[in-house]
Amino acid sequence: MRAFLIGIFTMFCGSAATKAQDIYLSVPDNTIFNRTEFTSVPTRVMTNANRTNWDYAFLGLLPTAPTFTSVSGPTFTHSSSSSTLPSSTLLWQLESMGGQLPYTGLTGYLPGFQSFSTSAIRWFEPPSLSIGGGFNRGNINFTFKIPASQFTANAFRAGNYSMDITQNYNDFTPRNFKTILVIPSSIRWVTNSLTKYFEISSLNDYRNTGTRVFTLDNTEIAHTVDFNFWAKAAATTVQFTSSKGVPGTRNIASIKLGSNGSALTTKTLSADFQNFSAANFSVVAGNRNSFIPELYVSAEDFKNFFFEAGTYTFELNLNAGSTDNSINSLQNTAVQLKVLPLSEITIPSSGRNVNFNFNTAAQYTDGQSQMIPNQIMLSNNENFELYVKSDENYFKKGGLQTNINSNILQIGIDGSSVNVPLSKTPQKILFNGTPVLDKGLNVRYTIPPAGAQSLVGKENTTYSINVYYSFTAI
Repeated sequence: MRAFLIGIFTMFCGSAATKAQDIYLSVPDNTIFNRTEFTSVPTRVMTNANRTNWDYAFLGLLPTAPTFTSVSGPTFTHSSSSSTLPSSTLLWQLESMGGQLPYTGLTGYLPGFQSFSTSAIRWFEPPSLSIGGGFNRGNINFTFKIPASQFTANAFRAGNYSMDITQNYNDFTPRNFKTILVIPSSIRWVTNSLTKYFEISSLNDYRNTGTRVFTLDNTEIAHTVDFNFWAKAAATTVQFTSSKGVPGTRNIASIKLGSNGSALTTKTLSADFQNFSAANFSVVAGNRNSFIPELYVSAEDFKNFFFEAGTYTFELNLNAGSTDNSINSLQNTAVQLKVLPLSEITIPSSGRNVNFNFNTAAQYTDGQSQMIPNQIMLSNNENFELYVKSDENYFKKGGLQTNINSNILQIGIDGSSVNVPLSKTPQKILFNGTPVLDKGLNVRYTIPPAGAQSLVGKENTTYSINVYYSFTAI
């Protein structure tokens, strides 16, 4: 009974020792994400307390090479998912036995880096004769390596990947062990703009009827866990500073966030985090996911809220969060939209000429007035005043100056009581105009009775003068 108990005790201790010598190789997330070669420090795989020579058969002429064999299959298997890594992911080579490499006299040699296989792989080639030399007692250390190309070719999911290995020398312990790749849980932004600047320099941007799209730079996120893409605005408003330095705000809800492609769903921005992922971003080969976020503003909102000249700014708070909510990786992007001062006056061809005909006595006595509908098409994204002037102070006849003063003609805008006499000096005809886009103005032209009577006795012919309209920002 005592011997039986001792035997059980010995077997139990041996099992614990074997388990304690499983090989754990922790792969840093930097190495995975940067796709650089991983090389371990010399790592103890086995120990040798007794032997100093290789096994030889047939009178010491046939050496038995030490080998590793995978008994769990051709791949490293993940501890908590169906994910696997090919055996070629991990390479290894003997580093030392008892502090130095074994003797390689008489054609013994050290193989280069190799990978595990379901077939026996030799990790040292002993000398062909036993007199070629042996090795020291002590730890049997190996160097492990994962080539950079493996990080591009494979998906490394957080957790442990293991492979069961057996070796063929009884005196080397343990005979069986696991080689385990330990992958950390990590998420990291690889590329994303910290600032994004857009500039509007044409009124045509506001005439387009399609949704306005502002494309952010490519976003690339490295990760070893599945994640979702969350986003919010830092505030409920867009901050606005006009071209004259006057502050204001716009509602952030006029802006939506989505992506070029199907990676993100399109949602209205708010000051609360929302999950914009169309589906979970899964760990993929290369351990990176990339997409291009975009901002959207409807044509109507763009014209109504982002037309005024000035600078519009807001901040996006972005978060790549693991699907189990254990890891969050935050990134902010400051967005600035600058709208340049833009103005335009156009006169349709149908309104280019204004004709007064004096054919009756009443026309000379009472004067004349004409209202030209929508003669001026006006666009200005600043507060403004509208001015009118002539190129000369006198009407011309056949290109030659006459003595008919330009001030006999008065000009005003429909809806305003202001009528100004025409002269080379600009005269204000519209006060405190607010930003407008393609607004038609009815222009009133008047030759009052006194001006009409001054034409009595003038030669019957055509007299002309050029009229110019201009803006002044206020």
